[in-house]
This record gives sequence, C-alpha cells and structure tokens, in this order.
Amino acid sequence: MPVSTTTPTPSTVTSLAVRSGRTIEMLLLVLAVGIVTLAYVAVNLTVTGELPADVWWHVGIYSALAAGLHVVLRLRARYADPLLLPLATLLNGLGLVMIHRIDLVPGQLGTSGVASRQLLWTGLAMAMAAAVLVLLRDHRVLRRYTYIAMALGFVLLLLPMLPFIGETVNGSRLWIRIGPFSFQPGELAKIAVAVFFAGYLVSTRDALSLVGRRVLGLQLPRARDLGPILVAWSLSVLILVLQRDLGSSLLFFGLFVAMLYVATERTSWIVIGLALFASGAVLAWRLFSHVQSRVTLWLDPFAPDQSDQVAKGLMGLAHGGIFGAGLGNGYPYITYYANSDYIVASFGEELGMVGLFALLMLYALLVERGLRTAIGSRDGFGKLLAVGLSFTVALQVFVIVGGITRVIPLTGLTTPFLSAGGSSLLANWIIVALLLRISDAARRPISERRQDPSIDAAERAEAPR
Repeated sequence: MPVSTTTPTPSTVTSLAVRSGRTIEMLLLVLAVGIVTLAYVAVNLTVTGELPADVWWHVGIYSALAAGLHVVLRLRARYADPLLLPLATLLNGLGLVMIHRIDLVPGQLGTSGVASRQLLWTGLAMAMAAAVLVLLRDHRVLRRYTYIAMALGFVLLLLPMLPFIGETVNGSRLWIRIGPFSFQPGELAKIAVAVFFAGYLVSTRDALSLVGRRVLGLQLPRARDLGPILVAWSLSVLILVLQRDLGSSLLFFGLFVAMLYVATERTSWIVIGLALFASGAVLAWRLFSHVQSRVTLWLDPFAPDQSDQVAKGLMGLAHGGIFGAGLGNGYPYITYYANSDYIVASFGEELGMVGLFALLMLYALLVERGLRTAIGSRDGFGKLLAVGLSFTVALQVFVIVGGITRVIPLTGLTTPFLSAGGSSLLANWIIVALLLRISDAARRPISERRQDPSIDAAERAEAPR
C-alpha cells in the first residue's frame, strides 16, 4: 500500500477567556431590586391605599447599597460568582418588604419602625461585606489564624453567660445588651468556628480518613481521633445546657460533622455524629423543662395550657393556601414574632405555597453556588470553608422551616436575610462576602492570580501526589 507522506498539521492550543460575570450580575441586581420595589409598592397600596415618601427612600437607599457592593466586586473581586450577590440582595430586600408590611398593622401604621432599623442594619451589614472584600485579598490568609478563630468562637459563644451584659429572651440566654444596643454574638461565632474547622481538618484529614479499623462495614476511626468530634459534641451540649438553645446546638454540631465528612469521605463519621447528637438530644429532653415544652409543642401544637405560636403559624399557612392571600391581604401580625422567628409563616400566608417554594428555591440556589465555589476552589482550606459556610445557611433554613412546619421541634434560629435582627443579617452578609472572595480565587485565570509564597508552599504540600 502506498504510504502517505503528508506532514500532519500541528494542532494549536488556545486558552478560553474567562468571563468575569459582572455584567450578568448587574442585570440580575436590577431585576432583584425591581422585584423588591414592586413588592414595596404592592404592600403600601394594599394596606394604606397610597405610596408614602419613605417607601421611595427605602428603595433608593437599598438600591444604592446594592450598587455600591457591585462596584466593590468590579474593583476587588471581578471574577467572583455573579449569582451570589443578586440572590442575597433579593432575599434581604424581600425580608425588608415583609417587615415593613408587618409594621403597617391596622391602627398602628408605621409606628413600630422595625423596617427602618432593619434597613440601617442592612447598610451596616453590606458595608461590612464590602470591607471583607477590600481587606481580605486572599481567603487562605485565614488559615494562619485557625486556633485564634477557635478561641474567638468560644469567647463569642460564652459572652451571653457573663453577668450584667448577658440577657435571657424567651427562655434562651443568647443575647448581650450594652445600653440600648443588643446583639447575638453566636451569629458571628458560627463564622469563626467554620474557619477553625476548615483549618483544623485540612491539617489532620489524612489521619482522620486513612487510619482505623473496619467494623460491620464501617471504617471506624481510632479512639484518639474521636477527640475532635467529642469536643464538638461536648460544646453543643454545653450550649444547650447553659443557654437552652437547641437550634444553635444543632447548627454547630451539624456544621462540624458535615465538614468532617467532606474532608474524610468516611460514612462512619456521619453515623457516629448522628448517634452522639441523638443521645445528647434525648438527654436534654429528659433533663430540661425548656426542651420538654418544645417537644410537647411539636407533638401537639393545639393542646391547651401552652403557647399557641405554632398553632397560629400553621393556621396562617393554611389561610395562604396554594397562591396566598396577597401581599398586604393576610393577617401575619397575629402570630408572635411574625417579623423574626416566624417570618417564613408570614410569607407563606401572603404568598402561598408557591411563593414559599420560590423563596426556598432562592436559598437552594444560594447554597448551590456556595458548593459550586467549593468544587472549583484550588486549595483544600477554601473547599472546606466554602462547604462549611454554605452548609451553615442550608442547615439554618432547614431548622427554622422544619420547626414552623412541624417537621422537627421549633428552635430559636432566625431565617437568613429575611428575619428582623441585626446580628443575623451582619453574619450572613459576611458569609456571602467570604464565598465571593473564595469564588473569585476559584474562577480567576492562573495568569492573573497573585500568589503569597508562604501560602503557596502550604497549598503545594497538601496537594495530592
């Protein structure tokens, strides 16, 4: 056969330009602010029949805050995920709308002022998020402060137990009060604890995942490797005992077990974690009347001689039905803490099951983008930190929505971005800022990355060979 003498054409490899996504982000922000504006207008026209001047002030200030944070991203994190900021902006704005709607209670029009305070907290929270993006140029710097973050987390968790400044609200000692200002330090503690867990697990994941023995199909760790999870379990029980807060106990312990599983890929950690938490929950139910009342309220919310908060929330959801009563047409203010603990039930009554599912989809997208950031991250610390922060939001939404719908006993957690309260809003915007910073590093082209030699050495050391 004749042999071809044609010289093969050399192939050319070209690199695709990475789009920053800032234009898409800007368009989505316009859409998010537009939805919030329409909701503000609908609420005021329905409840009062007019559009007060402060509505436009609220919308204008909120739009300026969102635009300012968008500009910061263009200047300091131009490759950050383009969906995180619009999703958080839409959720925060809808929360402002519902808080404003509950302020407009018949006979008390605009007298409570919770919406105005929430807008001030929103401005502070978004300014703090911008500061994180400006000052924290590389998220891997946080790994240097692993044990400082642990100490800070413990201090923040124990602050409400101090005399004079600690305050008990609804049976739980979670707040500190200094003069007219109150704050829930546990909201910031979850960020510090997530940083500690990420830094610790990156350093010890080999020992936690490779060493041990197999029993009944499960790869069990060595006894000495059980120390971290026992410490986390003890901390969650301590929170439950001292502060009587089932929600925060579940949040911190669930956060550690989830990050431990992602770091080691060992199902045994999940089994051990669930067993420890179940035993702690049963022990708390046996010993503490506060937990017993929560469980009783969960099992029979319509029983006499107990709080009717869960019952009123369920009736509000039933009144909303599939499509809701409409913004401004329901009676969400009848339920206690309708603008904070029970704001999900308020949305369910006025937007219906369809609207409530839409809100849950927004949270699902927010968590999905956080997990996508974790997958794309080039370093182990960034992966674990993004997973931990995303799981914090997911677990918090599950716990509060599950409590309102009677899937689990009701706890004292707030709904991220929606509920009235400055500490929760501040913490969740910092979480978004950290996810934006990690996603910027994950999506940034290698040619544009600014490396820190000391961190690069650690990253190369932990890279698989």
